[in-house]
Amino acid sequence: MAEAKGKKEDGAKPEAGTKQSLGIRLVPVGNSDQPVLANYTALNVAPGMVFIDFGFLEPAMLSALPRVAKAGGKLPESLNGKLAVRVAMGFDALQALKQQIDRLADAASKAAASKARAAQ
Repeated sequence: MAEAKGKKEDGAKPEAGTKQSLGIRLVPVGNSDQPVLANYTALNVAPGMVFIDFGFLEPAMLSALPRVAKAGGKLPESLNGKLAVRVAMGFDALQALKQQIDRLADAASKAAASKARAAQ
């Protein structure tokens, strides 16, 4: 859930350090609520924006590459995949996404460490 600094309706400045939760509800359009499977990402930067391409590379092809390399075979110069979706966002939204991903990764690491300790 997003948080925003508190703002009073009468135009007065909010008290320093106060935060107010902002409930945001996203309404799907078309099939936008359907999950998209991606196993590859690429970032492209433009002035004031970043484009995040989420793609899908065939897993069988990815797993075959180490075998080909180990056997001394020639690796392909490029791989073809499917662009699943391209997301354009400003740097402020990118920073917010990074913070959310960092919190999620930290929580997952703590859960895995806790599970490993419990298994011992």
